[in-house]
Amino acid sequence: MNHDDTAARPRCLVTGATGYIGGRLVPELLSAGYRVRCLARSPGKLRDQLWADDAEVVRGDVTDAASVAGAMRDVDVAYYLVHALGTGRRFEETDRRAARIFGERARAAGVRRIVYLGGLTPVGVPERELSPHLRSRAEVGRILLDSGVPSTVLRAAVIIGSGSASFEMLRYLTERLPVMVTPSWVHTRIQPIAVRDVLRLLVGSAAMPDGVGRAFDIGGPDVLTYRDMMLRYANVAGLPRRVIVPVPVLTPRLSSHWVGLVTPVPAAIARPLTESLRHEVVCRERDIVRYVPDPEGHPIGFDDAVRLALRRIREAGVTTRWSSAAVPGAPSDPLPTDPAWAGGSLYSDRREASVDAPADDLWRVIEGVGGDNGWYSFPLAWALRGWLDRLAGGVGLRRGRRDAQRLRVGDSLDFWRVEEIEPGHLLRLRAEMRLPGLAWLEMYAERDGNGRSRYRQRALFHPHGLLGHAYWWSVSPFHTVVFGGMARNIARAAARAPLTPAGERGPVR
Repeated sequence: MNHDDTAARPRCLVTGATGYIGGRLVPELLSAGYRVRCLARSPGKLRDQLWADDAEVVRGDVTDAASVAGAMRDVDVAYYLVHALGTGRRFEETDRRAARIFGERARAAGVRRIVYLGGLTPVGVPERELSPHLRSRAEVGRILLDSGVPSTVLRAAVIIGSGSASFEMLRYLTERLPVMVTPSWVHTRIQPIAVRDVLRLLVGSAAMPDGVGRAFDIGGPDVLTYRDMMLRYANVAGLPRRVIVPVPVLTPRLSSHWVGLVTPVPAAIARPLTESLRHEVVCRERDIVRYVPDPEGHPIGFDDAVRLALRRIREAGVTTRWSSAAVPGAPSDPLPTDPAWAGGSLYSDRREASVDAPADDLWRVIEGVGGDNGWYSFPLAWALRGWLDRLAGGVGLRRGRRDAQRLRVGDSLDFWRVEEIEPGHLLRLRAEMRLPGLAWLEMYAERDGNGRSRYRQRALFHPHGLLGHAYWWSVSPFHTVVFGGMARNIARAAARAPLTPAGERGPVR
C-alpha cells in the first residue's frame, strides 16, 4: 500500500487499549482497514502487542484536556472505552469530567463520530435507583450524545468472553462451588452478548451515517437468569449440575464480599457488578441491525459464546494463553493486558537449573525422557502414579515411547502425549492420565553463553471443578521431590553426557 492509500484510510482513536474491550478492538479495526491511534497512560503496556508496529501509541489521560486534544488531531472516529470503575468513591465525578473533556475536544478537532460502549439499563427504573456503576455509564452516554459530535452509544449487559469481569465472576463462582448459597439476584433476567458480537458492532459503528446520533441496546439471542447462566456454563464446561440455593438476606454489599471470598475478582470490581444485577437488563430494541446487519451465525448464543471463551484451554494453547508472549487468534481469547485474575484458574510449578553443558547436550536429555530412560526423579512415585492411573481405567506408564532418542508431535510418551516440540528448545507434553482437569509439562533448553545452558521446567494444571482444586493441593506437597528432583537430575545428566569418538558429546541413554 502506498503512502497516499494509507493517508486516505480513516483514522480511529482508541482509548482504553490496555483494557478488556480496547485491547481486542485495535486489531479488529486494523483488520478492517482503519488506521489506529491509541491513547494510553502507560504506553509500555502495549509495547509487546503484535499489532504495536501497526498502530500509533501516544501517552495521555482522558482527564487531561491537553493530551486528549493532541490525540484527537486528524481523527475521524474516536472510541471512548474507559471508565473509573474500582478507582474509589468519586469514580462518578471522574467519569463525568473525563467524558466532558473527551466530547469537547472531539468537537473542537472536527471528529466525525464518537463511539462509546456503556451498560444496558433496566426498563422503568428511575435513574436515581440504579447502581452507581450503571448510573455513571448512563450519564457518560448522555454527555457524549450532547457533545455536538454524532455519537453511537452501545449499551450491553453481561459480555461473555475470557477476561470480561462479568464473565470471570460467573466462571469462578460456577467452577468453584458445586453447591451455592446465592443472593436473590440469581433470578434476575439478563441478556448477555458474546464479545465477538460486541467488537463486530463497535467496528461497524465507525461507518454509521453522519446523521445518526443515538443509543442502541445490544445483546445476544438468549434472555437468561443468572442462575440459568451458571447452570448452562456448568453444562458447557462439563461440570456436574450445580445446586443453587438463593438467600434473600444477602445484600449487594454482602454479595460483593462473598464473591471476593470465592473468586479472585477484586471486591472493588465485584461490588458494582453485583449491585448492577439487582435489576433486569434486557434489550428493548434491536435497531442497531439497520446500520450494522448481522452476518450469518450472529448474534452468537450464550452456550456458543461460553465455548469460545473456554476454547483456548480446550485446545491447550497454554503458551499463547498464559505466557503473555503473543496476541491470541480470536477476540474471545485472553490477552496479556487482561488482569491477573482473568482467564480462569491455572496452577503452575516452575523449576530452573543452570547446566554445565551446551544446550545441545541438555536438549538430548530432554528429548530422551520417559520410556526406559525414566523421568529422572523418584521412580517409585512415577510408577505408583502409573498404577493408580491404570486402576482408574487410564493408560498408565505401559505405552513407553516410539523411539528411544527422537520425538515428534503426536507421539505417545508413557501417560503423556507430545503436543509441541521445537527441536533444540521446547518439549511440551499433555497429560493423558486420568485427572480432574487438564495438565501439561513443559521443558526448555536455553543457551546461557560460555558453553553452558539453562534448563527451565513448568508443570501446569487447569482444574476441573472443585475436585480439580482439591487434587492440585493434595499432590502439591510432593512437587519438590518429584519436579524439583527432575530438574536437578536432568541438569546433572546433561553435564555427564558422554563424548563420542570424534570428541563430541553423544546422546544420553
